[in-house]
Amino acid sequence: RLEMRNFGVKVCVIEPGYFKTMITNVDNLEKNFHSSWEKLPEEIKTSYGESYLRQFVAMLKMLQMTYNSNLSLVTNCMEHALTSLHPRTRYSAGWDAKLLYLPVSYLPSALSDAL
Repeated sequence: RLEMRNFGVKVCVIEPGYFKTMITNVDNLEKNFHSSWEKLPEEIKTSYGESYLRQFVAMLKMLQMTYNSNLSLVTNCMEHALTSLHPRTRYSAGWDAKLLYLPVSYLPSALSDAL
């Protein structure tokens, strides 16, 4: 963003939370993770263990229940950034971005890592 300022380009950052899209679709992710897992050397598979992959996919399935399906929250940020006379530098779309990720980003690293 700052690099582009010297060229007269204003950059607005849109930081969405988790939304239901094909990128966050757990079935697609799980398929891709298993495909990647099968290509790993045995040494790496042993280091992580099969339980790591199962627990990771289980966590994604739990998180998927909190994903927002209202994509207009993101597109409204985009519209405002593109059409406003004085757009904001940063936009946070979704309750999780505003109430969780943004505040956590201001915490000391050790505390945010623990969370």
